[in-house]
Amino acid sequence: MRVAVIEGDGIGPEVTRAALEVLKAAATKFGLNIEFEYVEAGDDALRKYGEALPGRYWRVIEGSDAILKGPVGESAGEVVVKLRRGLDLYANIRPARNYPGVKAVRDGVDLVIVRENTEDVYVRAEYMLNSDTAIALRVITRRASERIARVALNMARSRRGRVTIVHKANVLTVSDGLFRDVVKAVAREYPGVTVNEMYIDAAVMDLVRRPQEFDVIVTTNLYGDILSDLAAYVTGSIGLAPSANMGDEKALFEPIHGAAFDIAGKGIANPTAMILSAAWMLRWYGEKTGSSNYVTAGIAIDNAVINALSQGIHTPDLGGSYTTESFTLAIIKLI
Repeated sequence: MRVAVIEGDGIGPEVTRAALEVLKAAATKFGLNIEFEYVEAGDDALRKYGEALPGRYWRVIEGSDAILKGPVGESAGEVVVKLRRGLDLYANIRPARNYPGVKAVRDGVDLVIVRENTEDVYVRAEYMLNSDTAIALRVITRRASERIARVALNMARSRRGRVTIVHKANVLTVSDGLFRDVVKAVAREYPGVTVNEMYIDAAVMDLVRRPQEFDVIVTTNLYGDILSDLAAYVTGSIGLAPSANMGDEKALFEPIHGAAFDIAGKGIANPTAMILSAAWMLRWYGEKTGSSNYVTAGIAIDNAVINALSQGIHTPDLGGSYTTESFTLAIIKLI
């Protein structure tokens, strides 16, 4: 398995190193063959090369089986949007759940946000009409809406069988109207899945008020970005939330949190989300290639994290005293 590694900025290198140590330990225990190739990307790369994601590394990225990416700073849009659109990683999957031993705003939450990943205002087509007026283009297509609908509906089949379409078609009648109508049309092919719809403002309110009622949320790019951060907070901490950017052949795994420059270099960053992203990467690769030892290794890492959290092994953001390094060592011992 070839993995392109982007360490990122701020706490990115710290949490990435933690995840790689866990992966190396899992590789030894479960007989995995993992090759890591490093890609410079982010704020430092922009200063050094004039590009946040230098073209010289595209060969490494395309030649990898998966990408493991740490958080990037101010140039995040230039890195992750380029990767998502360039590799057609159209499905951004962001689960949010409670973990034992972790205080949360709401308990009993187990939901997944399925976010269309290549369109909306994230096509980054902005320009100045004049010195006082900025214009941003919003793109929603039938093709992208259809395939993200199928991802969400297929996922719901293996979960509790409920999909909520989140949109704002009462205001954005053309673009959000198309997204909503396409998802509803595809849903007719899934008679076993219950589908409802909510406006984005109502969904934000219910995500705080009664998040337990959500199973799978399917939505557009911008709304999904905002909802997933909120869902992570409601379930305990953004530092616990992994994510996957999936295409038909390749996938990118990353924590949803940012670069947290204010704590960079202090050794206290929570690497949980990055470690869980790495575990997800192993499970995905194992399922894709039929390699059961990769799936087993990914599950073992997940279980180690859950055991650690339930035992009160917490970094300072969760009220504990474990450093990035000592938390990582604890996970390795529990694998």
